[in-house]
Amino acid sequence: MKKVGIIGGSGFIGSYITKQFLKNGFEVKVSTTDITREDKYEHLMALNNTENLYISELNVENKDALKDFVKDCDLVIHSGTPFQLNVENPQKELFDPTIKGTENFLEVMNETPGIEKVVFIASVAAWNTDFPMPAGEKKDTDTFDENDKRFFSEQSHPYAQAKYIAHQVVEKFIENNPQPHFEITTVSPVMVMGKSLSKREDSTSTGVQFLIKNKIAPDAFFQTLYDNDVAFTVVDVADVANATFKAATTPGLHGKDYLLTSETYKVSDIHEMLNHHEPKNNPQIVYKNDLAKNDLGAQFRPVKETLNNY
Repeated sequence: MKKVGIIGGSGFIGSYITKQFLKNGFEVKVSTTDITREDKYEHLMALNNTENLYISELNVENKDALKDFVKDCDLVIHSGTPFQLNVENPQKELFDPTIKGTENFLEVMNETPGIEKVVFIASVAAWNTDFPMPAGEKKDTDTFDENDKRFFSEQSHPYAQAKYIAHQVVEKFIENNPQPHFEITTVSPVMVMGKSLSKREDSTSTGVQFLIKNKIAPDAFFQTLYDNDVAFTVVDVADVANATFKAATTPGLHGKDYLLTSETYKVSDIHEMLNHHEPKNNPQIVYKNDLAKNDLGAQFRPVKETLNNY
């Protein structure tokens, strides 16, 4: 039985990834930042095959703890970088754990001989830091796929900048280590929505859906979304987990970075669907998912189905 280590495996996306690996007969080791906070991982105990599930405390910035966490793993999924929109200290809350954490992680992976595959859960922000706005000179309706040039702006949200720079760290590692003993594959989901497996109320992804459902604007960013009826590209959390599992268990994908994406709707239509009403407009295809479909056999359900599950 192979063992997978899932950093952030009790989070919004990570929980579905944990579920997928347990379902497919893996031993699964999940990290949590605080083992005393059972509310962060108790929902995992309701999954099938939990006799193969292990919970371990981990601070990804602690290299010794990270070495101990991955030492007996065949596969490692890194889903442990913070998704934070309300930030007081970007350096401490986002840049250090995301960028330095990625550097430490890759160094440890390189020193751990038994690892066969590493999958990074990145973000569409690694392709376009202005998401959900168009990248650079593109228009709202222009499509975007893995053949497009990545776009970075210092005016973008610190979270987006951190994810972009972290991906640069991965690319630099691949360039400097042309024949590592393990494969690295990255998946970059757009706005991930759907039903949470946990009952936690501090999930940013669940919180974003709650705010849009109720048209609450806690800050200028959300007010701008409503005022301009910004278009969002959405992907289902379960589809992200399925694609991640495929990326982890399919050989020959070293250095690939897959956009995980479904349809694009204006935020007003997302509000309607979160309230189980019909959208007023038809969906658009902006971010494309052809590469993930072709290489991973990934499937992406319609956004209406995702939001009706919330």
